[in-house]
Amino acid sequence: MDDERQLISESQRGDLGAFNTLVERHQRQVFNLALRMLGDGDLAADAAQETFISAYRAIRGFRGGNFRSWLLRIATNACLDLMRAAKARRSLSLETLELTPESVPLSREESPESYTIRRELGQAIQRGLDTLSHDHKLAVVLIDIQGFTYQEAARIMGCSDGTVKSRLSRARRELREALRQHPELLPDQFRL
Repeated sequence: MDDERQLISESQRGDLGAFNTLVERHQRQVFNLALRMLGDGDLAADAAQETFISAYRAIRGFRGGNFRSWLLRIATNACLDLMRAAKARRSLSLETLELTPESVPLSREESPESYTIRRELGQAIQRGLDTLSHDHKLAVVLIDIQGFTYQEAARIMGCSDGTVKSRLSRARRELREALRQHPELLPDQFRL
């Protein structure tokens, strides 16, 4: 952590190499957030690039605190800007499928049927995410997919812990309803 503070300090003084090190440390998480928010690999790459450009321009104004939360807040705003500019939800592309965890190639322990069901479930989850409002989708992505705490998600989203919990609860309920339309994809313990 002290190393990161040093890199931030050097970046604030204009050291591009130090900033590039920060980018390398956080680029995967920024891209994954953007990918889940936007559902498109190319748009996610654009959002990630815009995030780091904006962060570089604004780093002198960073006053401490959690750098990752600050950076992911910028990423969230970049995603929202792209969504507003497009004025339409993006569908899951074939290229995106290759980037998602559910599309990990078939292993020797997994049957072709299990692999197909897992992949279709991943697609159904992404379609469900794509139906959520921006705020609800962001809550699910940050907490359930990225693994942030409520407090970290609240900082990134710029709201209270209670608001995050409320949005997450509603989003989970909406996702459950979306997945109930595809019970054949769910493991036995989740079928009604």
